[in-house]
Amino acid sequence: MTDPRFDVIVVGARCAGAPLAMLLARRGYRTLLVDRATFPSDTVSTHVIHPPGASALQRWGLLDEVVATGCPPVGRYSVDFGPLTVAGAPGTPESPYAYAPRRILLDKILVDAAVAAGVEVREGFSVEEVLFTDGAVTGIRGRDQGGAAVEERARVVVGADGRNSVVAKAVQPAHYEDHPPMTVGYYSYWSNLPTDTFEAYSRPGRSWAICPTNDDLTLVIGGWPYAELAEHREDIEGTMMAMYDLAPAFAERIRAAKRESRLVGTSVPNYFRVPFGPGWALVGDAGYNRDYITAQGITDAFLDAENLARALGEALDGTAPYDEALAGYQSRRDTRAMPFYQMTLGIATLQPPDEQMVQLVSAIAGNQEAMDAFTRLNSGVTSPVEFFAPENLGRLVGQPAPR
Repeated sequence: MTDPRFDVIVVGARCAGAPLAMLLARRGYRTLLVDRATFPSDTVSTHVIHPPGASALQRWGLLDEVVATGCPPVGRYSVDFGPLTVAGAPGTPESPYAYAPRRILLDKILVDAAVAAGVEVREGFSVEEVLFTDGAVTGIRGRDQGGAAVEERARVVVGADGRNSVVAKAVQPAHYEDHPPMTVGYYSYWSNLPTDTFEAYSRPGRSWAICPTNDDLTLVIGGWPYAELAEHREDIEGTMMAMYDLAPAFAERIRAAKRESRLVGTSVPNYFRVPFGPGWALVGDAGYNRDYITAQGITDAFLDAENLARALGEALDGTAPYDEALAGYQSRRDTRAMPFYQMTLGIATLQPPDEQMVQLVSAIAGNQEAMDAFTRLNSGVTSPVEFFAPENLGRLVGQPAPR
């Protein structure tokens, strides 16, 4: 077979695929990025870019463009448990803010950055088949925006096309840590609901959050156990308004506001997939997915893209064998993501906090240093492994660590 035209083909051009393609092109690799969507366009999303994700945008030189859309910085998170509220700063001195831009704006910035880096981008491209040669993935076949059949070859094909990935379906990777959908969530945009805070509310069987976004609007997202999906499907808005009554002060605020968009809902499975094999790799939601409740999706996608770009660089440069380089990608991914994944599953049960958590929240409420530390856990800055270490908990609550 003749040498392929591209080093890498990336299928899917949103929060994982566009940054990956951009980073590869900046390293000098011939990169094709395809997506069935055209840009700008919207997609279902929890919107929030936690400070680690904002830090990635800063490294890429794109944070100023996101800020220029008018998306306000968020320098404070609060979690209202009912009896107690914990509020603190989510970031670090180097990356103090979170952002929640509309995806119609964010994704266009990412795709344009890929183009500027030298990526060949084909919008409105539908991948119909993943091509194999001797058991290895070697390209894609599909149709361009005009409906013409197109075939392209590459050294590596990456699925960045979400949990229903065409690439993942073709290569059938092994799954692990699988869990079915746990919650169902709905969101919309509201006017006259001002806030400068990512506000989260936790009640038994219910959870919701709000965050400022573009155009002086506030994102409002909330949900309940997946087992109740059918029960409430016919009156989503009524169920959500009844949920807000569990926090009377918030209920008063939202009843004075105006919903400016339709309610959009989703539920997702939870899984890890083996993210590489002969001639292929998976990134973002195509490789692993978690419940929306911790809003880690965009941040995960950004960090996953950087991680995979590093591994593919090692493999394509020949500085490490392909399997070794990509195994490093999987190991780094799982080491970082698995603790947050397990924490997310625990939160997504929507069960009342256990006695240990009640004691912790009670001990740190009002102690700003401790509340900041708790907030950095929820923003993804601090790993649960580090936060829940006995020495750290002992320090936060002012007690010596157990021997």
